[in-house]
Formats: sequence, structure tokens, C-alpha cells
Amino acid sequence: MPEPLQVASRDGSNPNVHIVSLKGSITHASSPAFQDAISTSHKPRLIIDLSEVPSVDSMAIGALVRAYVSCQKTGRKLALVGLNHRIRNILQITGVDPLFDVYPTISDAEAAAD
Repeated sequence: MPEPLQVASRDGSNPNVHIVSLKGSITHASSPAFQDAISTSHKPRLIIDLSEVPSVDSMAIGALVRAYVSCQKTGRKLALVGLNHRIRNILQITGVDPLFDVYPTISDAEAAAD
């Protein structure tokens, strides 16, 4: 059984950046907690740290796309950080990878926000 999703939100080093760090699998059951964390951020740049997410399912892909759409509607930027090989493949297979700016680390994503 996968470990329950842990969601931690914090401000970035730049005052315009909000970071949501996830640990565990994003599934049907945990997707609402992920969506809540995303929807509470109203800063111009949102970074989603997936470095401790082993895998994603269709619910997670849907949640990431909804986060992207939400950011687009409000003129905010979204970046994904720490994608492992499995998550990169799933984004490519589903055809949504062009939607996301992807960086290896949070500091790389924050530097791009400046």
C-alpha cells in the first residue's frame, strides 16, 4: 500500500514564489489535499516539488493539469521540480509535458522566476 500523501506549503526565497512540496503518491484519495494546497496559493509563481513522489496516476495528471489551467487563468506561472524518470515518462505519454516548465531543483526554479 502506498504511503499517504504529505503536503507542505511554504513561501519561496523570492516573495513572489509559493512552493508546494509533496511526499508520497498522488492518488484518487489524496488528490483533494493536493488540490487544496494548490488553490490556496495566489502568488505569481507556483513551484510544485515532486522530488519525493515515486509515481503518479491519472488522478495526479489531472490534478497537475488543473493546477496549470488555474495558473493560466490567473496569469501565474507554474513550475514542476524533481521529476523522476517514471513521472517524466507519464507526462510524455499522456502528452501534457509541454504544459510544464520543469527544473531539477527548487533553487533552479526560483532562479528562473527572477
